[in-house]
Amino acid sequence: MKKYIVLLILIGSLSSCVSNKELTYLQGKPTSSSEIKRINNIPYKLQIDDILNITITSKNKEIVEVFQKGNLNNSTAGSSGGGQGSNQGYFSDYSIDNYGNIRVPTLGEMNVLGYTEVEVRKKIESKLREEYIKSDESLFISVKLSGIRYTIIGEINQPGTNIIYQNRVSIIDAVANSGDMTDVGNRQSVEIVRRTVNGTEKFVVDLTNIDVLNSEVFYIKPNDIINIKPLKEKSWGTGKTGLQSLSTIVSLFTLITSTIILARNL
Repeated sequence: MKKYIVLLILIGSLSSCVSNKELTYLQGKPTSSSEIKRINNIPYKLQIDDILNITITSKNKEIVEVFQKGNLNNSTAGSSGGGQGSNQGYFSDYSIDNYGNIRVPTLGEMNVLGYTEVEVRKKIESKLREEYIKSDESLFISVKLSGIRYTIIGEINQPGTNIIYQNRVSIIDAVANSGDMTDVGNRQSVEIVRRTVNGTEKFVVDLTNIDVLNSEVFYIKPNDIINIKPLKEKSWGTGKTGLQSLSTIVSLFTLITSTIILARNL
């Protein structure tokens, strides 16, 4: 009987602990897909709360100073919360408001919701040439996202909202930047919640499979929400490792045995 009990404990501990396979990222051999590469290269369309970095330069200093002074005098109202987390672009970062607008000094309000970065650049350049700088060949305008902001919750060591100052950020980058998942984070079923012009969408990716590199959602979008769900072992409460699980089961078995002995002696 004792042998059967010991065997039962060992089986239970091995089946309830987190395996290496559940903890290891990017397993297997990669495959490629030209269609996924095409999807990942589609230009991003701007959404509410995105932060745009806009730079206007020209050899004509008097013209450029008009926009620089406007930025300096209206850095709070004009940037509408721009420059969060960085001082380098404080006077040229613009947050897209709930109506899809940005407020650019001198140019005023401009709607950019659903536009690409290139389309916004052309829109600003067109307005400048029509109303202010008609024949300046040295005019140069740069429009780009001022980093990728995302929110990560669940079984992650550093949950919260973060900004990574890169043009492209993968879900692996986001997880690593947030201190990696806990030992009971489900790497095989990571949820990405995304707002698009068509509404809210939810995607699920498996970070233990190397083919996630070819996923259409491998690169996150601004304002994505990443949800790290727990493994079933967490709800069981039996432990993360085989030793922890064995200790839990032995403790439980000891409690049951002690209860039976006490009951017999009453």
